[in-house]
Amino acid sequence: MPKPKTRKKPVYTPPQTTQQVKVSPRWLAPVMVTCWIVGILWIAVYYVAPTAPLLGTLQNWNLLVGFAFIILGVILSTRWR
Repeated sequence: MPKPKTRKKPVYTPPQTTQQVKVSPRWLAPVMVTCWIVGILWIAVYYVAPTAPLLGTLQNWNLLVGFAFIILGVILSTRWR
């Protein structure tokens, strides 16, 4: 007669969770919004005045700089709680 199958490990009990609420650093939200605004303004100013002193030398790389600021803002927004 075959032996009945028994459980080798005890029943899983999840670990105790703490009720601590994670809080974002105070600097995160202002830096996040600032990155978005700087990125949008950088692209907008490049389209309005492409021969501006700093913007003129970068030419189409200005789009990369603007989008980099915007993407940095999005990355920071994933850390916001």
